[in-house]
Amino acid sequence: MRIAISATGPTMEAEVDPRFGRCQYFIIVDLETMEFEALENSSAMAGGGAGISTGQMIAGKGVEVVLTGNCGPNAYQVLSAAGIQVITGVSGKIGDAIEEYKLGTFSASQQPNVADHFGMSYSGGMGTGMTASANPLPQPPSLEQELEALKTQSQALAQQLTEMQRHIEELEKKRR
Repeated sequence: MRIAISATGPTMEAEVDPRFGRCQYFIIVDLETMEFEALENSSAMAGGGAGISTGQMIAGKGVEVVLTGNCGPNAYQVLSAAGIQVITGVSGKIGDAIEEYKLGTFSASQQPNVADHFGMSYSGGMGTGMTASANPLPQPPSLEQELEALKTQSQALAQQLTEMQRHIEELEKKRR
């Protein structure tokens, strides 16, 4: 079984990033072998659509479970539609989070645990908390933000398609 953990860095010693769509990295771990891959999140700085494109990228990695601090509605919908279990409220070191998951400490989230655009105001500094926007109605994205979000989403989909084609080829080779 493969799981993905939102991470602040590319190692098992990194902390769980409290954001899903805008985390800096993902650590993808095979729980049977404990081999892991560090994946930089190309959507972390997107103007909009980060949760959707990040969710699609993770779905393309063949994971069954995501461990993260928080997950908004758009990302949650993408992950759920892909059959990926989402576990929120996770914090601490990546290695510790994996051990807690193996022990059955966590339970799956039945819905997103934060509102849209929750991680956008996070600055990442020491002692800085995540706060939702003071404006209850999100501003529509500018033309530049929308264009950048679509480019990011297009790149994520292209990467997902490439990985799917590679997997199809592998399966066809095994079938022969």
